[in-house]
Amino acid sequence: MPYVITDACISCGSCEGECPVSAISAGDTQYVIDPDTCIDCGACAAICPTEAIHEG
Repeated sequence: MPYVITDACISCGSCEGECPVSAISAGDTQYVIDPDTCIDCGACAAICPTEAIHEG
């Protein structure tokens, strides 16, 4: 199941660079994960300082 970013996201951008398949991009109010591209590796969740990313 793809990872998702919750409203706890502070738009720091840490997760974007960690994604090996570039599934994360800046959205209007927070970063978002493309569920079709996400490979469920969890690298983004491990680096998130606010724990805003989890399996959807």
